[in-house]
Amino acid sequence: MTYKLHGAILSPYVRKCRAYFLEKQIPFESIHVDPGNIPSDYEKLNPLMRIPALEHGDLRLADSSVICQYIEKLHPTPALFPTDAGDFAQALWLEKYADYELGPLCTFGVFRERLIKPLRGLTSDESRVEKALEKLPPLFDYLNERLDGREWFVGDQISIADIAVASQWVNFQHGGEQIDAARWPHLGAHRDRVHTRPSFAESLAQEHALIGKIRHKLGLPPITPP
Repeated sequence: MTYKLHGAILSPYVRKCRAYFLEKQIPFESIHVDPGNIPSDYEKLNPLMRIPALEHGDLRLADSSVICQYIEKLHPTPALFPTDAGDFAQALWLEKYADYELGPLCTFGVFRERLIKPLRGLTSDESRVEKALEKLPPLFDYLNERLDGREWFVGDQISIADIAVASQWVNFQHGGEQIDAARWPHLGAHRDRVHTRPSFAESLAQEHALIGKIRHKLGLPPITPP
């Protein structure tokens, strides 16, 4: 049975699932769904009408975290959720931290305001961007400290925690912002480490090309990836 992942390439939550499949080298089909114009029958896939959603045979799943844990159960190798109970809990915590703390600021506070709203003909609110940027440094401080002396957030290999956090950095960059590697060196190194992995690199090349077109359409200067 083919895995069918529904969503948009620029969504950090769809990106998390894509990277998850690619890290495990599991074939899947991407089906584009515009989050600003979701078809009415999408409710059959996700009753909340949000992306991503997964089809696998007769099974329908919503929410990126649920999708990744489902894939982990079916394909436990290579492990992207730690097997140690404490490390497993830490990975879940950092995934949630990325989705619910970084996401509202990096993706909805910066990326959505600066690119998606103008693209849809809506007026962006730069004050919301500034508020998001003011709230982010303590979050970056915490993550930078977690990485002190280590390559990965949990254990000695990449996990869902690294994928989830790195997925939010992409939208932050698409919105014209970068992590200050001088201020947060461990975080900057982690971003580069994850973003250069094959599970991210190929998709990022496509995303940067798409973002370049969007920024050109909006009359914005191009962004040079870090």
